[in-house]
Amino acid sequence: MSTLLEVKNVTKRFGGLVANDDVSFSVGRGQIVGLIGPNGAGKTTMFNCVAGYFAPTQGEILLDGQAVHGLPPERCAQVGIGRTFQVARTFTSMTACENVMVGALMLSRNTAIARSKAMELLEFVGLARHADRAAGTLTVSEQRRLAVARALALKPKLLLMDEVMAGLNPTEVREAVDVVLKIRGQGISCLIVEHVLEGIMPIADRIVVLDYGKKIADGTPAQVSQDERVIAAYLGE
Repeated sequence: MSTLLEVKNVTKRFGGLVANDDVSFSVGRGQIVGLIGPNGAGKTTMFNCVAGYFAPTQGEILLDGQAVHGLPPERCAQVGIGRTFQVARTFTSMTACENVMVGALMLSRNTAIARSKAMELLEFVGLARHADRAAGTLTVSEQRRLAVARALALKPKLLLMDEVMAGLNPTEVREAVDVVLKIRGQGISCLIVEHVLEGIMPIADRIVVLDYGKKIADGTPAQVSQDERVIAAYLGE
């Protein structure tokens, strides 16, 4: 499998705080990679570096062999990096369809085409019946899937998902998992920050584990779940 994303020796400092410390990992085409670790491990900082919200202090980030570290978020989106946020950022007074159209209009200024694409993506994430509802009236689970649909409207090669399963009940977790698997089925790579291990472990091709800003494990879910350093990081020595 060829590599889509390469994170090479990335360090991110905020003054004297080292949030990411010489972290390297990769995401292959069509792969689901989970990025896990205890609170404060540096997961979201790494996400923000990949998505262009932070420039790494040191190191490189390559997408399709092209350097993207230091690019602003809009340029990262244009070259193929989509993302969702831990708190779903929807336009609450706009309909679900209009929310997805915002993403689609980045690629086409034709509103009819954008609306058609938005409806297609709402169907994809299981929200077509809510197309005309105000986004603010949707459940947390539905708003997260709406944010995924809007990100997909940009036709990303890589989708970064920040805790799409946090706070969901078991049925909603299954719905989120189904959407992630469908995204991979479209050939889109997924890098997922997740605390709900029962959601990410069964579907990830690989798991990268951070602790105190450092990578402590990188392997299959089975390998990582048996790693003594990972167990110690989550459960204590």
